[in-house]
Amino acid sequence: MSRVAKNPITVPSGIEVKIAGRKATVKGSKGTLNLNINSVITVSESDGVLTVVPNNQTDKKAWAMAGTTRALLNNMVTGVSTGFQRKLQLIGVGYRAQAKGKTLNLSLGFSHPVDYPVPEGITIETPAATEIIVSGCCKQRVGQVAAEIRAFRPPEPYKGKGVRYSDEVVVRKEAKKK
Repeated sequence: MSRVAKNPITVPSGIEVKIAGRKATVKGSKGTLNLNINSVITVSESDGVLTVVPNNQTDKKAWAMAGTTRALLNNMVTGVSTGFQRKLQLIGVGYRAQAKGKTLNLSLGFSHPVDYPVPEGITIETPAATEIIVSGCCKQRVGQVAAEIRAFRPPEPYKGKGVRYSDEVVVRKEAKKK
């Protein structure tokens, strides 16, 4: 039995949740998110509280799916109310980032600048030349965009140069000895 699925989700004021058949729609100030609900579980709403229950109480896979759906719904409610953000740091001489409209210009020590087109529903800010903030209402999209930006130049273990998450710890290696 899933401990996650047993916790109810309290919907804050100003957030609108609609459950129509096998589709859940969450609407808030930051945007609108949709989720297809699996047929082995039931989602119900009453007085601003969402509950997720499997149709078959003895099936382990149904409980697992209920826990997953509850986590996804909770992330949707959090996303449309407060949103998610991921911070990236550029470490290296001459490494710079600049957000221009719908593109992110990166100079990461290559012979060419890297232009990353910003997807729909995501905002990218550069408060400093070596800092990138990716924000949006969908947790999965924010994480994916941050991972794609990091993949251009992941941090290397000898000098620690590259694009890293602000909370990431890069394990450093010792250089070769003579």
